[in-house]
Amino acid sequence: MENVTASEGPSGTLMYRVERPVFNEGYVDSELLHRKKRTPKSCRRRITEHLRCSSEKAKSVALGFFPILTWLPSYPLKEYLFGDIVSGISTGVMQLPQGLAYAMLAAVPPVFGLYSSFYPVLLYTFFGTSRHISIGTFAVISLMIGGVAVREVPDSMFAVNGTNASQVVDFDARDARRVEVVVALTTLVGIIQFVLGLLRFGFLAIYLTEPLVRGFTTAAAVHVSVSQLKYLLGVPTARFNGPLSVVYSIEAVFRNIASTNVVTLIIGLVCTVFLYIIKDLNERFKNKLPIPIPGEIIVVIVSTGISYGMLMSENYGVDVVGKIPTGLLPPKIPDFSVFPNLLADAITISVVGFSIAISLAKIFALKHGYSVDGNQELMALGLCNFMSSFFHTFVVTASMSRSLVQESTGGHTEIAGLLASLLVLLVVVAIGFVFQPLPTTVLAAIIMVNLLGMFKQMKDIPVLWRTSKIELAIWLVSFFASVLLGLDYGLVVSMGFAILTVIYRTQCPKNALLGQIPDTGLYFDVDEYEEAEECSGIKIFQSNTSIYFANSDLYVSALKAKTGIDPAQLLTSRKSQLQYAKRDNGESKTINHGSSLKKHAVVLLDVELGVTHEVVNGLQKQMHVYSNGQTTENHIESESEDDFFLQRLTPIHSIILDFTPVNFIDSVGAKTIKSVIKEYATVDVKVVLAGCSRILLSDLRTLQFFCEPVTSDLVFPTIHDAVLHCKHRKDLPICPDIH
Repeated sequence: MENVTASEGPSGTLMYRVERPVFNEGYVDSELLHRKKRTPKSCRRRITEHLRCSSEKAKSVALGFFPILTWLPSYPLKEYLFGDIVSGISTGVMQLPQGLAYAMLAAVPPVFGLYSSFYPVLLYTFFGTSRHISIGTFAVISLMIGGVAVREVPDSMFAVNGTNASQVVDFDARDARRVEVVVALTTLVGIIQFVLGLLRFGFLAIYLTEPLVRGFTTAAAVHVSVSQLKYLLGVPTARFNGPLSVVYSIEAVFRNIASTNVVTLIIGLVCTVFLYIIKDLNERFKNKLPIPIPGEIIVVIVSTGISYGMLMSENYGVDVVGKIPTGLLPPKIPDFSVFPNLLADAITISVVGFSIAISLAKIFALKHGYSVDGNQELMALGLCNFMSSFFHTFVVTASMSRSLVQESTGGHTEIAGLLASLLVLLVVVAIGFVFQPLPTTVLAAIIMVNLLGMFKQMKDIPVLWRTSKIELAIWLVSFFASVLLGLDYGLVVSMGFAILTVIYRTQCPKNALLGQIPDTGLYFDVDEYEEAEECSGIKIFQSNTSIYFANSDLYVSALKAKTGIDPAQLLTSRKSQLQYAKRDNGESKTINHGSSLKKHAVVLLDVELGVTHEVVNGLQKQMHVYSNGQTTENHIESESEDDFFLQRLTPIHSIILDFTPVNFIDSVGAKTIKSVIKEYATVDVKVVLAGCSRILLSDLRTLQFFCEPVTSDLVFPTIHDAVLHCKHRKDLPICPDIH
């Protein structure tokens, strides 16, 4: 029945020859394909199998929950250990100043940044699946945490001398309460991330498309930079949160610009220039340097020594880090009473933190040829945040800058992160007090220089302008919404807009009429390709969208507009023409009693140019009649209404709906297509479907699409099958197309 061969032609070109009958889905489903016999499992059996415990299942669960067990037993010491040690030291040296700096963003004392750089990093070694990302403090998340802390614990709650402009704030009490709120927030974030991981919600990150994340992080860089201006200048201003906080912060800085501490500004600018130069040198000579130059730790050590030696805090009024307690604090139960106020913020921070971590993890996994499990990463982050929160940490995620250092300095596994955390522990336990004279303007300089990579994402704008205007719109909306409305509301607006762009794409798809490439079974857009030729009497309509409640009416409108055939308009035209024919026939009988002359009406219709009509009276006359696209002579005009209705209204006898791009269809879409088939049948135009996937056909059967007059014989596996079928239809005569 079917003969498929592959052979070489005269020129050596591989030839593709197929000879088979025209298939429709009725034949394919009943004769060609036979479903495999499967015995459905009962609900009880499925539950039993799922809960059944075995050694293999227990091992699989253990390896999945503790990924370290999959690679640590076979860890190649000679190959990996040296690289992990160098990478761990380099990352740890970088993590120290960043931990101190990002604690300021989180609105908590600097030492809590060191705690957050130890406990979560240590835990991630056991639960994480990425070998290269550096878990710990991160500017975007720290800023979001700080916004919550300032909102829940404003300075006014701890004002000592009233509420006037010269009020004094009890900073120790304020900071203690902010730490409690931040720790509770971290606990809640950890719970949310872990539960989402258990429920297999790792796919959530896909809704944060790359342009959205990059626009959001660029906006976060703006927020962070603006928040550090007061530290860089030494200007005392309040911290703002919520919509337009960037505007208020800039306005407050410029309003108090006259009180700038010159020494603070000089130190900040010198450190910024030095760090920028070191960063540029590391980037230019990264292939020649065995490890990056640790510019941040150099700046911290030197500026701390100078500040201590010159007593800058006492003599010049330079703000310094202040007291850093030596050793680790005992664990403490978080304050659960503030959970209701923090739930919305925790959800936002959970999603953003996970999306940043999984994005970086996938980049390094693809580069080094291993895989990461999104659900396990979500649980790992949740465990890191939840368990660490009992030890006074704030929310952590992967850091872009540190992850790049950890990977570029030869890190192979999570051992590098473990060593980095131990280095932080050494500082916390033994020498943390050394950094007490460190000027806060130095930390501001470190933060701002580390944001350069985020600001470079501005280069996305011209690239997206050339490649995708919709993705550019997502980037811009994400950026401006997050800058103006704040990171929390900005993220919600950005995600809403991204979803709207998906709806827009389904509401405004590209519609095309397809034509055949001669001597092939290939069909392409006739407006795009010169070789594509429409088949006589057949319209092939394609719309690159699925069909559901939101766009089904638009699909029908596009079909009628593109094919030029509107059944309702054609029937109205026929009715009007019949009335003209009756009137003229009556007038001729009144004038010519007993005359044997016959008056006739001829429909004039041009599908492409629109419907026109004209009544032609006269003697019996010959006319051209269309039958299956073929013109025949010597058909005598009929004067009866029945004969009139037998004449076709359009030279198009078939419409093929190409369903190749259709991924799904709902009940509204199925009813719409069914009504289209019936509507076109009223003007004797047959509508058939082509290119339906087996899944789509299964959905159509579930929706009871195939019932009279619509049957599976109207569905064909390919466009070419449908075209060959339609070409062999035997139709009624068509009214002449008179030009």
